[in-house]
Amino acid sequence: MSEVYTFIEAEKSTHNVALLCRLLKVARSSFYAWLAGEKTRRAKQAADDTLAHEITVLHPRTPS
Repeated sequence: MSEVYTFIEAEKSTHNVALLCRLLKVARSSFYAWLAGEKTRRAKQAADDTLAHEITVLHPRTPS
């Protein structure tokens, strides 16, 4: 579903959001809820990336 919302986000400057949602059969409120959660998703991804980096620094791979 995220791909649909990403498409709507990309096309909203050239087409009406209500029209895009209707054509793609998604609720407009769902699109706006997804859009509002984007900041949270990016923050979580950044935190996950930081943690993954810290893990690789603390636990280097041992040679086989």
